[in-house]
Amino acid sequence: MSSTSAVAKFWRSYFGGGKRADFDSVRNSLWTAGVDSSSFGGDDVKYRETILAQYNVCLEMADRISARRGLANTFYLTLNTAIFALIGGAWKNLPKAPLDLLIAPLVVLVIQCMTWFWLVRSYRQLNAAKYLVVGALEERLPASPYWKAEWVALGEGDDKEVYWPLTHIEQWVPPLFALAYVGGFIAIVLS
Repeated sequence: MSSTSAVAKFWRSYFGGGKRADFDSVRNSLWTAGVDSSSFGGDDVKYRETILAQYNVCLEMADRISARRGLANTFYLTLNTAIFALIGGAWKNLPKAPLDLLIAPLVVLVIQCMTWFWLVRSYRQLNAAKYLVVGALEERLPASPYWKAEWVALGEGDDKEVYWPLTHIEQWVPPLFALAYVGGFIAIVLS
C-alpha cells in the first residue's frame, strides 16, 4: 500500500462520512431463521405483536441515541464556550505568556475538538444503523411511516433544499472551534 493511499484511507476512516450499510444485508440478517408465526403456536397476531414490540424498542433506542448525542453536544458546547470566556478574560496576559506554555493547552483543546467530532460522527453512524433496522422491521408492518414515507418526504437526506440532516451540521462545530483555537494561537504568536 502506497503512503498516499494509506493517508487517504486514514483520512476517510477518521474524517469521512463512513460506509453505509447495505439495506438488503441488514434485512437478511435481521430475521431469525426458523422463527415465524408457527413459533408462536400458529398465532399470527402474537407474531405481529412481537414484531411491533421489537419495532417500538428500536425506535426508543434510536431516540435515546439522539438524546445522548444532544447531551454530548451540550456538554462540549458549554465546555468550549467556557474556555473561550476564560481565554477572553485572560487575553491581556496571553501575549506575554511563553510560547511553550501555550502549546500544551492548544494541543489538548484540538484533541478535545477531535473527540467531539468523532463522538458526533459515531452517534450519526449508530443512528443510521438503527434506522436501517427500523426500515427492515417496517416491511413487516402494515405501514412504513419512517422508511417509506417520512424519509422519502425528506428526500432521503440527499436534497439539501428539502432537508439537511442535523448531524451533518453538528459535525462542523468541533472543527470550527479547533480552527478558532489554532487561529488564536497564531494571532498570539504573531503579535
